[in-house]
Amino acid sequence: MKKQLMMSASSSGNHFGIVISRNLLVVSMVAVLGSLTFGIWGVFGLMQTGQFSQALNQSKQSLDQARVANSIQLESLQGQLHTEQQKQAVYARTLGQIQARMARLDALGSRLVDVASLDKSEFDFELEPAFGGPRLPQPESLLTQKALRVDLQDMDGHLKQLDAQLVAIDYMLESRHALLDAKPHAWPTEGGWISSRFGRRIDPFNGHPAQHYGVDIANRSGAAILSASRGVVTFAGKMVDFGYVVDVEHGYGYKTRYAHMGAVSVEIGDVVAGNQVIGHIGSTGRSTGPHLHYEVRRFDKLVNPASFLPRG
Repeated sequence: MKKQLMMSASSSGNHFGIVISRNLLVVSMVAVLGSLTFGIWGVFGLMQTGQFSQALNQSKQSLDQARVANSIQLESLQGQLHTEQQKQAVYARTLGQIQARMARLDALGSRLVDVASLDKSEFDFELEPAFGGPRLPQPESLLTQKALRVDLQDMDGHLKQLDAQLVAIDYMLESRHALLDAKPHAWPTEGGWISSRFGRRIDPFNGHPAQHYGVDIANRSGAAILSASRGVVTFAGKMVDFGYVVDVEHGYGYKTRYAHMGAVSVEIGDVVAGNQVIGHIGSTGRSTGPHLHYEVRRFDKLVNPASFLPRG
């Protein structure tokens, strides 16, 4: 059964009407509601899509930042690894050099035993050295790389000194050079003149009387310093007050020292001839000007160098 909606207009006296079916009205309302529902769902969907896109961008930015941080950390770790590898290479090279020196010292020691006709059972360089003592706790600081580097440097320095001493002994035993060859006899510089003699003098720095254990030979800066006789260099480096110094062992108890040098031309263990250049005049250490401080020792006792100089 259909219901009708009637409309009329009384102004003219005529009547007209619009008849709307109930089913059409229901369909229209459903369509309107559907359109509203889809519209609301579409707006909600757009909002959800915008939030998801924003969250995706934030995640992408966080991921990029994490990648940059990881790249920086990886680069830092690679740098640290490279540094540690370089340190290990230095330690390995230093240890190899020390082992080579020790092998050389063992061979030289065995040779000295043969040359000096010593008791081989007492001086057997093929045996491990005998050491002993209680076990002591090791401070943590000794285990650091810095402490290890210092220990290696100290060991290297001691080995150089020992090597030079053994070379000097070997040189004296094998060469059997005459006493006259061992005795210092050459003027120790190219030119120059004695500006201060051996013995008591007034200290030029404080004006007090002091003992002078060598002679000072004034000379121009850069002039050559010469070995007074052939021998073996037992020290070449810097000393307190003396500046740059070279010590030469000549044998038969003779040893000479050359101090306040401006430059050193030899190294520990070098075998030098008489009149060979070992350095140059300077004014290093406790010095008032370019000169050479020249000392002579006889069995470790300081003696007046004037007795060994060809001119005074």
